[in-house]
Amino acid sequence: MSTGTPGEAAGPEQPGGTGPGPAAAGPRQDVAPPPVSRGSARPYVITLLGVAVFVLTADAVSKAIVVSRLAGHPPIRLLGGLLTLRLLRNSGAAFSIGTSMTIVFTAIAVGVIIFILRSVRRLRSLRWAVTLGLLLGGATGNLADRLFRSPAPLRGSVVDWIELPHWPVFNLADSAIVCGGVLAVLLALIGLRMDGGREAARPATPPGPAQPEIPAQRERPASEPSQTG
Repeated sequence: MSTGTPGEAAGPEQPGGTGPGPAAAGPRQDVAPPPVSRGSARPYVITLLGVAVFVLTADAVSKAIVVSRLAGHPPIRLLGGLLTLRLLRNSGAAFSIGTSMTIVFTAIAVGVIIFILRSVRRLRSLRWAVTLGLLLGGATGNLADRLFRSPAPLRGSVVDWIELPHWPVFNLADSAIVCGGVLAVLLALIGLRMDGGREAARPATPPGPAQPEIPAQRERPASEPSQTG
């Protein structure tokens, strides 16, 4: 005798099954996740400008002290010659490179500053904020020398005063530029963008066409006699 309730409808059967079950779902569609809001750029811009102002101030003060104390005086050797304070007028780039291309390096410094200022709108990374602050402060420090020091505007000589063994004379702005450049390369290598996101990982090799599987042949036992036609 049936125990089911009369008039009760049986559920739809699953494909390949014998009992009732939920209806088969349609084709799955991948939906892109909504963009993640990373907040305002203001705290990162403040960090960038704070680092830049610190570098610019330290560079300007150190140059003023060196010019007033070392002009017309012999170099000062410290730490047994490991560090030497030597006043040097540099018309080239960092570490006295390209002394005959002052205007070119001035234009490059202006371009770097403009690029950094235009990039702050999408800045959402503290590490990038510190990196760009170092670059901005260093570029502005040396640019100020080129604009306001002798012999002429846009052709001014940068004041260098730090000398290490077997290394060109440099200043604090040069150090900030080098540190910022190294950090920028490292952040790019780990895939960190200025907006705080990460670069998507790319496969090492593109996937090739699927290879058909070849069924393995069954080996005949040695004791099994062969059949002849």
